[in-house]
Amino acid sequence: TAPIDYLKRLTWEGAKRRYPNGVPQKAIDLLRHEISLIAELRYEAYFLTVWDLVRFARSRNILCQGRGSAANSIVCYCLGITSVDPNQMDLLFERFISKERNEAPDIDVDFEHQRREEVLQYVYDKYGRHRAGMTATVTTYRTKSAIRDAGRALGISLDRIDALSKMVDSRMTEGSLTNQAAECGITPDSAIGQRFVYLAENLIGFPRHLSQHVGGMVMTQGWLCELCPLENASMDGRTVIQWDKDDLDELGILKVDCLSLGMLSAIHRCFDLGARHYGPRLTLASVPAQAAAVYAMICQADTMGVFQIESRAQMSMLPRLQPRCFYDLVIEVAIVRPGPIQGQMVHPYLRARRSGQQPDYPNQAIRQVLEKTMGVPIFQEQAMRLAVVAANFTHGEADLLRRAMAAWRRPGLIEQFRRKLIDGMLANGLTEEFADRVFTQIRGFGEYGFPESHAASFALLVYVSCWLKHYYPAAFCASLLNSQPMGFYAPAQLIQDARAHGVVVAPIAVNYSQWESHLEAVTELPMNKVDCESPSSSQNDRISQVHMCKMSVSDVPFGLRLGLSLIRGFPQAVGHRIVQARTHGGLFRDLADLTRRAKLTQATVSQLADAGALQSLAGNRRAAYWQALSQEARPTDHGLFETSGVQDDEPIPEFLSAMTELEEVYSDYQTTGFSLRAHPLSFVRQQLERLRVTDAKQLRIARDGSFVRVAGIVLVRQRPGTAKGITFVTLEDEFGSMNLVVKPDVWQRHYRLARQSNAWLVHGVVENRENVIHVVVGRIDDLSQQVAGLELRSRDFQ
Repeated sequence: TAPIDYLKRLTWEGAKRRYPNGVPQKAIDLLRHEISLIAELRYEAYFLTVWDLVRFARSRNILCQGRGSAANSIVCYCLGITSVDPNQMDLLFERFISKERNEAPDIDVDFEHQRREEVLQYVYDKYGRHRAGMTATVTTYRTKSAIRDAGRALGISLDRIDALSKMVDSRMTEGSLTNQAAECGITPDSAIGQRFVYLAENLIGFPRHLSQHVGGMVMTQGWLCELCPLENASMDGRTVIQWDKDDLDELGILKVDCLSLGMLSAIHRCFDLGARHYGPRLTLASVPAQAAAVYAMICQADTMGVFQIESRAQMSMLPRLQPRCFYDLVIEVAIVRPGPIQGQMVHPYLRARRSGQQPDYPNQAIRQVLEKTMGVPIFQEQAMRLAVVAANFTHGEADLLRRAMAAWRRPGLIEQFRRKLIDGMLANGLTEEFADRVFTQIRGFGEYGFPESHAASFALLVYVSCWLKHYYPAAFCASLLNSQPMGFYAPAQLIQDARAHGVVVAPIAVNYSQWESHLEAVTELPMNKVDCESPSSSQNDRISQVHMCKMSVSDVPFGLRLGLSLIRGFPQAVGHRIVQARTHGGLFRDLADLTRRAKLTQATVSQLADAGALQSLAGNRRAAYWQALSQEARPTDHGLFETSGVQDDEPIPEFLSAMTELEEVYSDYQTTGFSLRAHPLSFVRQQLERLRVTDAKQLRIARDGSFVRVAGIVLVRQRPGTAKGITFVTLEDEFGSMNLVVKPDVWQRHYRLARQSNAWLVHGVVENRENVIHVVVGRIDDLSQQVAGLELRSRDFQ
């Protein structure tokens, strides 16, 4: 069978599956048009290659989804490569493939991040390393690497260079490197110091070395070495092409991006848990659409842990934009990007959306381009269409504009189109004011904006993850924990959020925990009055506990049992041995029985004791730890207690009293990074109240413009490139999280503390805009001594 005939058969068979009630005429017309163009440009083998990768992934039960401009293609939709229907979304196929621009298509496919390696290995097994290879990427100097290499070249002390590289931000202000170098003992006025600062500042952005691309793959009929230069990959049996994606594009060499996405792993795990405990197995296509309760949750910015809309910026936008349908989510995903923000599109769109009135359009052609986004070009495709209908660009020129927008790391490229765009709009009778505004908006896309098809693909995962969070909160939290590392928030915040949604969380316990976190019927959870208690009213005052039993096929709700994998540094092989021994031999009777059957060493028993996982066997933590430390570690194939001659009934010294609650919490944080018992701030709450510190619950009703003091553990520090030097920080106390805005002058004034302290006491002013509350920081005090000894780690983003 000829490749094009095979592609046609697969496509029409897929169309029948996608449209079980009959393929709409519009979809039939689109399919005929696309297949004709694919055949004319001879891309059928490329589509079949990508289909084969997706087919393999599905045969191995690996969740995957195409994204980017490929989502404009109804052929990709019918082949199962993408999940968004272009027929419903009115997406433009020519954004993906165009005869006029003579450019190879580029299909990006996301796979579960914990299983993408299986797909890559399939490619090498099928094609061999001589016909398949990963593309390269040019790694450029960033701030820290520039400092380290410049310092090493000039012979500056490694201690000083290390101290400086830990201190600097990736986005430095002018003169900041000079000041920080002086703080680290590098004299900026000396000859070496001046040369060092000059070299480090000028190296930033300069190519450093070739690296392996995260997912770009090239597969060929002939040998790769006859086509392009190669080198061995770090993994045995694999090849890296010494050209990057731009080189391949220029030469017309087709590639497939096999990318990894953590949320796909989490969604798949949640589908599995849902099928096991709640009812029929869900898929991306079968999750019920347009659930009003889900959109109500999104509008409240109750989105911790979900895909894309969990960041500070997105959470601030949600109450303003108030998404009520799928296309609103598409806009939400796209609008909180550097392009729309820099192009001054956000506030005009929100004003138009609130008023519900379309602006006056200069002509009908421009109305057709902008009507669905209230007169504001939010997507790259709209900018391209505007250039054609408003400024007389040819389709080829519009594609050059698209390329300039796509080169967001080099935003100056769009400036070369300024005169042509403005002159073209003026020639069409448009006002200079309108022309300047449109160019400002288009120029914003040079700072990174989304094509509509890409935003639609991501919006589907946004909705699915929100649906799972709302209806399966315990399963969703377990899936996120089992898919780490991923997302904005650490396990501590994900667990606290689940408890705030009424999920009963049970601690790590060797007699009940699996390696991964899992669900147990609440009636079967061995309840420890400290560890497993339901959230306090202060934690769930916004959200009813009925969530934990919604959608269950029985009346029994499920709780979350934490897994052994959450103990920091605990060996996975040992965890599996514990579970296997318990499965075959029943619950462990005591510590000796555990160590004998699971063949544990002194070190692993101590880890379990430190984490509080032995309480059902050995009483309190100190007693368990005493039993572990009192054994002589001996290299043997037998259990620890069996060889040491310890008797099961050996008395425990009376002075080993149980830990205080504060000590228990400290031990929890040191071993797992979280505690189910109490929040660290609760132990200093009385002192904070004497200082009139406002907690997170009180902050929700604070008056706009009022002065407050707030305190908490630092969860996230984030400084987006579009924020003009402003740093956004999230603090957490026992009542919830608080959002801070730290302006550049305040950040610089408290630089070392702001960068390194894990707990802050902040003085600032409340900003309450449309029920979105921030504290604009005026002063930061260090609170880390009050929580000294805790293993607290923030997640910092640039």
